[in-house]
Amino acid sequence: MLESADTSASAAKKQPPPVHLNRLAEETSPYLLQHAQNPVNWYPWGEEALSRARRENKPIFLSIGYSACHWCHVMERESFEDPEVAKVLNAHFISIKVDREERPDLDEIYMTAVRLMTGGGGWPLNVFLTPDLKPFYGGTYFPPDDRYGRPGFGRLLGHIAETWSKDSEDLQRSADELTRTLRDVVGRGAVSSGAVDSEILARAVQELKRAFDSQWGGFGQAPKFPPSGAIGVLLRQHAHTGDEKLLQIAAATLDRMAYGGMYDQLGGGFHRYSTDRRWLVPHFEKMLYDNALLARAYLEAWQVTGSDLYRRIARETLDYVLRDMTDRRGGFHSSEDADSEGEEGKFFVWRPAEIKGLLGEQEGTLFCEYYGVTEAGHLEGRSILHVPQDPAEFARARGISLTQLENQLEPLRDKLRAARETRVRPGKDDKVIAAWNGMMISALARGSQVLGEERFLKAAERAANFVLTEMVHDGVLLRTYRNTGDGGDAGGRKLPAYLDDYAEVASALIDLYESTFDLRWLEAADRLVGRMVTDFWDDENGGFFYTSASHKNLLARTKPFYDGAVPSGNSTATSVLLRLAKLLGDAGYNQRAEQILASAGELMRAQPQGYMNLLCATDFFLYPTREIALAGKPRGSDTRRFLEVIHRRFMPNKVLALVEPDAPESATVEERIPLLRHKGMIRGKATVYVCRNLNCKLPVNDEAALVAVLSDADAFSNTSDRESAGGSGTRRD
Repeated sequence: MLESADTSASAAKKQPPPVHLNRLAEETSPYLLQHAQNPVNWYPWGEEALSRARRENKPIFLSIGYSACHWCHVMERESFEDPEVAKVLNAHFISIKVDREERPDLDEIYMTAVRLMTGGGGWPLNVFLTPDLKPFYGGTYFPPDDRYGRPGFGRLLGHIAETWSKDSEDLQRSADELTRTLRDVVGRGAVSSGAVDSEILARAVQELKRAFDSQWGGFGQAPKFPPSGAIGVLLRQHAHTGDEKLLQIAAATLDRMAYGGMYDQLGGGFHRYSTDRRWLVPHFEKMLYDNALLARAYLEAWQVTGSDLYRRIARETLDYVLRDMTDRRGGFHSSEDADSEGEEGKFFVWRPAEIKGLLGEQEGTLFCEYYGVTEAGHLEGRSILHVPQDPAEFARARGISLTQLENQLEPLRDKLRAARETRVRPGKDDKVIAAWNGMMISALARGSQVLGEERFLKAAERAANFVLTEMVHDGVLLRTYRNTGDGGDAGGRKLPAYLDDYAEVASALIDLYESTFDLRWLEAADRLVGRMVTDFWDDENGGFFYTSASHKNLLARTKPFYDGAVPSGNSTATSVLLRLAKLLGDAGYNQRAEQILASAGELMRAQPQGYMNLLCATDFFLYPTREIALAGKPRGSDTRRFLEVIHRRFMPNKVLALVEPDAPESATVEERIPLLRHKGMIRGKATVYVCRNLNCKLPVNDEAALVAVLSDADAFSNTSDRESAGGSGTRRD
């Protein structure tokens, strides 16, 4: 049986698989729909598949991936389209396909199981389960036949099917033992370790210094992932300590990423990660969350340095999302694939002859030299656009200014981008994920503040309105939405949201409030956080579970603190609680945030690089927060000038609120936001109050005085609240 499966796999490559619709045909996930015509009798995760496995006492083959995953596509072509492999799966297993972006809870549990079994993980994630959902064998990509030191998939299926039929009790015992370990690992969360202090941040900074790649930027060796959380920690600690080395590390990393092949030099936006140390050869998929987090990192770096490069990269990244990743109803799509026409990166790479044919010999030569396009190339004679030489040096060598160089390059990029649009684009996963939309709404809101561009704010508001109207049902936030082409009815939205969905959307709504001063955004954030506390908070040990009680058929209820490609739900939730505590005067929110940080203290000390976003929340908790109250007309020119002064400065540990004293709703606003009480305009002009723990400096109503009072606020930002409290170990609110 195994030999025939291997032989037929080769034959299947020579002809397209027959049209076959399995149970995935009714799903909305683009990833699941990609598998709807496989001869494998796939089920989505749900009661139909799980009850059949129990009823027939068959093992479950669980395969988890996502639409932009290159090796997921490879395994589909090699194995899941093979009729002989499908025969084995259909006869001996209940096969379930899961989109990890829809079900991150399942992905976390079974990825942990595979890591316990093999020491590694990745996607596609392929796990074999008993009918009661306990894992007993698993791995990532399996080739069709033995290679790369991995067993061939057909042979593996035959072996597991035979073992299950002859000795299922032995496999069940192994599964029980692994499940006990798994539940201990994913279910225990963190253990309370007492109050955190500034030493924990100093330790993290020292680890980043040790791991820094001084030649190419970033941390460690290849592959290199964009370290947006680490950039945040470095910029904050540089602001507190004045250590220029921290800014140098952050700047070198941001520069190398911006000039490397991981950044799309024509279309803007970042690819997923670099396969090499130099940030040159990327894995070409583009994820919404990477671009949201990196846009925010470049915005903060521009506030610190004033570098035109950082402002341009932030703007281009946001523009990429608005142009290529926006749903017609206002939300943002999840990802773009690495592949087009069956080849990874084909959409993005160039040969010199193509460029010169489009631009002419002289301008084409200039473009190729600047962007490192050569005959040898990087991928089979095709080049990845990057900037191998410092732009100032490149301009100087040609006897022109940097501005003149940029003026020459800009129309050339426009021409090539237009030509590139005629190519076959990579596939897109056009589902809308609540958490990732929260990240992008936040990035756009902050972009509107820092860059002063109203269009970013309008896009953020439109997306937030979409989430709150289309992705909330009976007060419950939903995880995903996809426009199914039938007018956008409720059939395209589904799955109860997870912790990170609530936290990221609430964080975005706070950013929207601080961009518009429309109280409805703050009220909506407070409602979401109230629901988050009710449904996810661990009353016994503190911290938030990842799933609510409404999520069924799970081996464990996990409590995430680790910051991976995206901030953990507890990281973002901590920041949200701290900001709302300041804005709404809610001491209960502050206490919950303190509980989370105390629980995760030992984790952050032991492995700082795994908790960079949680360390940013720790920074907000430990160091003084500027509470800035404005009294004035939201659209008044004097108010806008003050906001420009505020937003130009790097002040991550701040909250910002506004009251228009004579407006009809001012009493409601002041009642809701204690910071705004008794804040009036002086001589009819917009007035700013800079406060700490509701104790305010003298109000100011001219720009020079505001700059002075903000600079004076810098003087006490170098000392943590814990230290200023005489080492008490708690924050004084």
